[in-house]
Amino acid sequence: MKLRGTVHKYGANVDTDVIIPSPYLTLTDPGELATHCMQGIDSEFAQKVEKGDIIVAGTNFGCGSSREHAPIAIKAAGISCVIAKSFARIFFRNAINIGLPLLECAQAAEEIESGDILEVELASGEIRDITKDKLFKAEPYPNFMLELISAGGLIEHTKRKLEARKDEI
Repeated sequence: MKLRGTVHKYGANVDTDVIIPSPYLTLTDPGELATHCMQGIDSEFAQKVEKGDIIVAGTNFGCGSSREHAPIAIKAAGISCVIAKSFARIFFRNAINIGLPLLECAQAAEEIESGDILEVELASGEIRDITKDKLFKAEPYPNFMLELISAGGLIEHTKRKLEARKDEI
């Protein structure tokens, strides 16, 4: 699975309160959540993000509360992938569950800048900074995780599996 997009870069400890501020937690529509994504740290994010763009950040991205709204808002805003030095574990799991791929790569997080164009290959873990003609390596995704992400997350993956079983019966 190859992804390509422009980088939006943030620092360390980007918490779920700045990804989707608490006044918007009553929203259930992903599209509405997307209009408020990153509002607590970048008030213009929703206007400048384009489908396929990539977030790059420092350590502990997604820390704070365990709200699933945060990765949902990021994915609905059009972000195809988040690359960081590290992620809060609950955020990591919530993101994978909804089909938002995350890659941990300290060198990429340090050297990539806002506005750079990246190509990311999840199966190999390669992150290519097209702007700087530089290659970084993250841990590749195993096949079962690639299936889950390409299905759009855990629920869609499970639905597909159940449909396939129903056809077998």
